[in-house]
Amino acid sequence: MRKIIHLDMDCFYAAVEMRERPELAGKPIAVGGGSRRGVVTTCNYEARKFGVHSAMPGFLARERCPQLVFLPVRFDLYRAESGKIREILRSYTPLVEPLSLDEAYMDVTSLDRYAWDIAKEIRARIFTETRLTASAGIAPNKMLAKIASDWRKPNGQFAITPDQIDAFMRELPVRKIWGVGPKSAEKFERQGVRTCADLQQIPMAELMRRHGKWGRELYDLCRGHDEREVEPNRIRKSLSNETTFADHLTTLEDCQHELDKLVEELEQELHAKALERPIHKALVKIKFADFTRTTRECIAPHPTRETYRALLAEAYARNSRPVRLLGAGVRFADADIAEPSAQQLLFREGQPPA
Repeated sequence: MRKIIHLDMDCFYAAVEMRERPELAGKPIAVGGGSRRGVVTTCNYEARKFGVHSAMPGFLARERCPQLVFLPVRFDLYRAESGKIREILRSYTPLVEPLSLDEAYMDVTSLDRYAWDIAKEIRARIFTETRLTASAGIAPNKMLAKIASDWRKPNGQFAITPDQIDAFMRELPVRKIWGVGPKSAEKFERQGVRTCADLQQIPMAELMRRHGKWGRELYDLCRGHDEREVEPNRIRKSLSNETTFADHLTTLEDCQHELDKLVEELEQELHAKALERPIHKALVKIKFADFTRTTRECIAPHPTRETYRALLAEAYARNSRPVRLLGAGVRFADADIAEPSAQQLLFREGQPPA
């Protein structure tokens, strides 16, 4: 039986900024754009008490929390702190799979110690060396470990032991399953499926009829089964970002303006992650007001803003309705060899808590 730890830094970008600016202690802060067209990248827990959250338009965040302090994104600083944290993780095991700058899986099966004690020690070391807090989930597989890391946030940890899985999964809301975003959760709700116990009542054949290949994954995931290994050398196939707008965009010009900001953020993240893989394609995603989606991509080893604008124009012409979501991304060379599974998609309906 594997022993997997999912380590998740607490409101990472905001926490780094608070550490760098002690005068902000106790104040609600957000990292990102505070203008009407800006977007919250992340925020601290003081801000969340007012209903502020990541991906929220900056103007709405200010309406909910007038005293909110907005700070610009500093990827170089966050990347440096992330590097320190990963060195700590790798001092325990080489089986570390980073998911982003602020979270990672660890497989500590080979260590002759309780995973709980290892996670507690790692969190203490991170705080001692960086003055940042982390939460941890411990479980026999990756999905459960990731769910568990959110159970005692912030600055806590939670374990799901093998003998607890069946009971834990029966009570777990379906929306907690990896890949089930707000839209999918709404559909399940309309079907009377609220918990994993409800989902377990649906035969595999019916799940596959409703959801295609993902139905097979759902059948296993709702029972707490996940055979994925921790992959320290997992190759990233793509990188993307997206935003959903409180007010729909009604013109191509408005979409272009928002897309330019997404592309700028994408370029910053590419630089911050120092990814050495060559880019193969650029892509744009649109979700219209009627919830239909379309993507447009092209081969572009060095995509420019004009590349994305051209893709946007082609995708925009496919539907006459207003736009509620835009996304911009890149696919890396050799990423098209295998079709990504539901668990590898970067465009997701919902993001995990920071």
